[in-house]
Amino acid sequence: MRRKPLSTLLGVPSTGFDPHHTFTTSWLLSPLLLALLRLLIFTYCLATILTDWIYDGVHLRAFLIGQSFSYFTNLTFWGILFYMLVAGVHTLLYAVRGRSWLDGWPRVLQALHSFYYTTIVTLPILVTIVYWAILFDGPWFPVIFDGWSNISRHALNSFFCLLEIILPATDPPPFLHVVGLIIILLLYLGLAYLTHATQGFYVYDFLDPDTGSGKVTGYCFGILAAISIIFFVVWGLIWTRRKFTRQGKKSRRDFDRNSSVDGDVELSGRVTRVK
Repeated sequence: MRRKPLSTLLGVPSTGFDPHHTFTTSWLLSPLLLALLRLLIFTYCLATILTDWIYDGVHLRAFLIGQSFSYFTNLTFWGILFYMLVAGVHTLLYAVRGRSWLDGWPRVLQALHSFYYTTIVTLPILVTIVYWAILFDGPWFPVIFDGWSNISRHALNSFFCLLEIILPATDPPPFLHVVGLIIILLLYLGLAYLTHATQGFYVYDFLDPDTGSGKVTGYCFGILAAISIIFFVVWGLIWTRRKFTRQGKKSRRDFDRNSSVDGDVELSGRVTRVK
């Protein structure tokens, strides 16, 4: 059995990164509309974070700004913000000139962008499930601002995630990415206990060993199992979207059209380089 090269496992096939421009095109929207949508989401996420910071500062809770970087919810929200900025710029450049920065990036950065996309379509769903199923115990937030802030970070985050699953022409992520997701969660576990050691509080009560080491272990393994299940469900959704929207043929036509401009063109049996 022939082994696949490591670059292929990381999301960068040996034939080149994203030859059909799946990260910057959509089966439903034009590249320009996809770019504007991503940049709009970036703007909303940035406005949400800045509004939270201003609100905490005005209400003498500025210390919460520093603590917010220890919460997985906020870290994934920052992830959505920067992904939408980077992906939006890539898509906008593709809409304007037919190529994006991704095409000329080093292979390592291309592989990281592919993995970045995988985190955006999986981790927000985990955040939403854990928050509403485990952390939120009611009643509803008495302050309207708190309700809006939590809906933005614990509900709209998954809506943004679903848009990235449904709209772009992306392929299902490589299976090796699930290992990367588990590593991210393990690294965050270290950050959570580092926060307790340096600041004296647990970001999530279910990580407190005083509640029982077996309970903490159960939660940790449950979350690891959940992210694995989420990954394969998302993989299936993206595979289904690719199959029923016939994106493969459309993307290949776009690629062939671009190749006729930038690459080798065969004329009367002779290959000519078009510059």
